[in-house]
Amino acid sequence: MSDTRRGASRGQEPPPGAERARWNPRRCKDWALPAVIVRRLRDRRVRMPLYAAAGLVLAGAAWIAVTGVLARSELLAAQRSLETLRRLHPAAAPATAAGPPAAQAATVQDAVRDATGHAARAHRLTTGPAWFPAAHLPVLGGPFRTVRGIAEASDRLTHDVLPPLARTVAELDSTGTDDGRHLDLSALRRVAPLLEQASRSASRVRADIDGLPHSTWLPATDRARTELARQLDRITPLAHDAAAAARLMPPMLGADGPRRYLAVFENTAEARGTGGLPGAFAVLRAERGRLSFEHFGNDTELSEAYADVDLGAEFDGLYGPSAPTRTWVNSNMSPHFPYAARIWAAAWQRHSGQRVDGAFGLDPGAISGLLTASGPARLPDGSAVTAHNVVDLSERASYALHPDIKRRKAYFLDVARAVAIRLLGASTDPTRRTALFSALHRQLGEGRIKVWSGHAAEQRELLARSFGGALPAGSAPLAGLVVNNAAGTKLDYYLDRRLVWAPGRCVDGRREVTVTVRLANRAPVSGLPPYVVQRVDDPPYDTRPGDNRLLVSYYASAGATLSGATLDGRSAQLSHGAERGHPVFTLDVELPAGAVRTLVLHLLERPADRSVHVLRQPLVHPLRAKALPSGPCTG
Repeated sequence: MSDTRRGASRGQEPPPGAERARWNPRRCKDWALPAVIVRRLRDRRVRMPLYAAAGLVLAGAAWIAVTGVLARSELLAAQRSLETLRRLHPAAAPATAAGPPAAQAATVQDAVRDATGHAARAHRLTTGPAWFPAAHLPVLGGPFRTVRGIAEASDRLTHDVLPPLARTVAELDSTGTDDGRHLDLSALRRVAPLLEQASRSASRVRADIDGLPHSTWLPATDRARTELARQLDRITPLAHDAAAAARLMPPMLGADGPRRYLAVFENTAEARGTGGLPGAFAVLRAERGRLSFEHFGNDTELSEAYADVDLGAEFDGLYGPSAPTRTWVNSNMSPHFPYAARIWAAAWQRHSGQRVDGAFGLDPGAISGLLTASGPARLPDGSAVTAHNVVDLSERASYALHPDIKRRKAYFLDVARAVAIRLLGASTDPTRRTALFSALHRQLGEGRIKVWSGHAAEQRELLARSFGGALPAGSAPLAGLVVNNAAGTKLDYYLDRRLVWAPGRCVDGRREVTVTVRLANRAPVSGLPPYVVQRVDDPPYDTRPGDNRLLVSYYASAGATLSGATLDGRSAQLSHGAERGHPVFTLDVELPAGAVRTLVLHLLERPADRSVHVLRQPLVHPLRAKALPSGPCTG
């Protein structure tokens, strides 16, 4: 027995049977613990850390829940402040109700500060030690990462983007001029760095939001991310355009020397590619921020003028038969505004001997938007031109009021002159200036005011903006419906347009696309003035008053081919051309009064993972367009 115990004390196996049962571990420190005791000790050692870890997880979850609720409350408060800021924006209310500029600026600053404080608190609440590991959990961490990203983005938006924009408004509103009749361009140059900063920050915040999870197991966070992205989609272009305006406006408004521009008023009752027929025009002079009109004229004055410009073989192939460089009323058949502007500038120089530095195009819809901010203009006879009546007055009622063509053209000049003087007065009126600039920005964004500069550096920047009026170039998918009136009527006042772009299956790596265009002539069959319904095209078929005729062109994505087309269910043959890298398919369509015609095009296009860009030709009634989602071809 002693030998056995002695051997056991040296680490040998314990004695079998009853000896094992009587074994006293205290008598031999080297002896291994019995299994039951080991398990008990092991259970305690495991349970305690597990309990501690579980406690930490529960505490972290509770912390996330509490701070998440608080952060949501702060973000909602910030959103309410931003909504207040939107309502305070001059474009949201009539200028007469906007209040004194100093009071407006102070209220805007207060709203921005309030939103900034709420967003900063939401960001702090979601940056604790519990949020970081939660956001990086596999599968489960998506909503936490999204909430953290939303809070951080809101903080940066209210700290880096909105304050520079608000300070710019305050700076421009508080800056006077020596005579109150011109714009202080030095103020614009002072705020330019602030706007550049806001523009860059907005782009970075928008990119960060795109990097957040788009679909998680918590739909509420997905909706919040989508809503913030939607807000940034409104704010980011505004910041970009404001920065561009601060760069472009000082030189374009004569800070470095006098400038002259041709402003052309387009009559959308007779459709042209950029909008409407070029009718009345004015020559605008800008010098050190002071604006004045030197001359007003109409299309009759320029009917014999021609432009010695070469716009390339593609342009000639599409529009050559209509002689756009030699016929003023056909000068803007292309939807690419820089082509029309170059023709206008060259035609005016040949007619007058005067070189202009650029050109603007605008229509009665744009004037309506501007008059909302400036207030009504007064005609020589005492009547008012208002935001509510200018479109109808210019494009419908005037033809009945003034049957004589010379009197009517003189009336159009009276309207143009009265509106121009009213807008110039509002631009230097501190109580209306900010509202007018906001309305101007909205009309520029909608494409109802287009701008071209004869200075190359300025024009390069304008081409990148919506108000440059450029037909998009490159490989991005495009759906462009453009109509040109081919009858010489003023019946496009009654034209309704619809477009549906529908992608289909893939065939040999290319996607089938069906484009459906519906055109409706809502003109009454009787009661319209003769000048509105008269035809100058002399068609080889019978027509009735109110019947219209259109050249309908579809501008497709680069590389697209037409596999077939129908008009009202019957096969149609379309002519084929190209412009700025886009195939253009055109059909001559007779559109009787009260008729609805349906043109369907079947195309094969290169697949793309980007949304299709819908070209919106600005006419009296807006295009109603629907582009269904697409994507790359797989398999």
